Amino acid sequence: MKSDRLLSILLLLQTRGLVPATELAERLEVSVRTIYRDIEALSASGVPVYAERGRHGGIALLPGFRTDVTGLTADEARALFVLAAEGAHAALGLDEALGSALRKVMAALPEPHRPAAELTSRRILVDPVRWMSGPQPAVDVAELHDAVFADRRLRLDYRHSGTSTPRTYTVDPYGLVVKAGVWYLVADRDGVPQLFRADRVRRAVLTDEPVVRRPGVEPADLWDTLRRQVEERPGRVRLLVRVHRSRLDLFLRFHAGSLTGEPRPEEPEEPEGPEEPEAGEAGEAGEGRGEWLRAELAVDSVERARALLSFGPNVEVLSPPEARDVLARHAAAVVALYGRAGAE
Repeated sequence: MKSDRLLSILLLLQTRGLVPATELAERLEVSVRTIYRDIEALSASGVPVYAERGRHGGIALLPGFRTDVTGLTADEARALFVLAAEGAHAALGLDEALGSALRKVMAALPEPHRPAAELTSRRILVDPVRWMSGPQPAVDVAELHDAVFADRRLRLDYRHSGTSTPRTYTVDPYGLVVKAGVWYLVADRDGVPQLFRADRVRRAVLTDEPVVRRPGVEPADLWDTLRRQVEERPGRVRLLVRVHRSRLDLFLRFHAGSLTGEPRPEEPEEPEGPEEPEAGEAGEAGEGRGEWLRAELAVDSVERARALLSFGPNVEVLSPPEARDVLARHAAAVVALYGRAGAE
């Protein structure tokens, strides 16, 4: 509706300052011509809005003009009280500020929307920590937060996965991302974007050097690129496995990220000859059919097959042979350990 669009333009100009008409048109999914008509409508209603021509021009409000917009809909009011990243505020030391802000928003809401917003805040809970992820180490994000906003380079002592000795890097920070309760610093190192897990940062020191960021590159763009690199990273080894249907849900919970496709039911084996099964054999031969599915996992090493031992006989690695050897070796070590303990 036009009234919603006019309000959106007003809010964008109030928060952003000078905004190109092409950007307004793109964000609101209308033509530039429509944007200029909307600007005329705002001006006619008494809003001090003007357009600047030229390469660096755009549309802006007169300096000092502010308006308090309280025309929130019921759904918008409820949405404000569903916090999708609750833990993020605590890590940044903003819990008290968040509570204060929400109280102010509640006071400013239209009276009919307050009960629904309050009820939403009590009945919709968000816990960003995954099941069975174990206790998360305490992470001090404050220094990284300061670095992101200080516009200076950051010197990190960083411990990579699988190593005990940290390495020192000088990086250009872009922003912070929290994903499933884990904080990451998005930064350039020698002009190449990288992710640094906050819980592996042993020391972070701001330098006196100004940050060097690539023009036009936003943190969201970098995160999208780095996230896809992690999620789409091809595995060097393909494990063909069979999974019992009773453990499929658990198998998918732990290994869905490594699957190359959907698990498929096993094809029933064709009989080798024309002989009919004797009485009583048909039931035994048919028992369990449809209970097994085949799946393929892409992993970086055959050693990753060890993780499947926790499923016992409910998951079998069919190939490659090297992965079966890994499982047999570790299973034999476990049998030897507990067999020795029993003998004692």
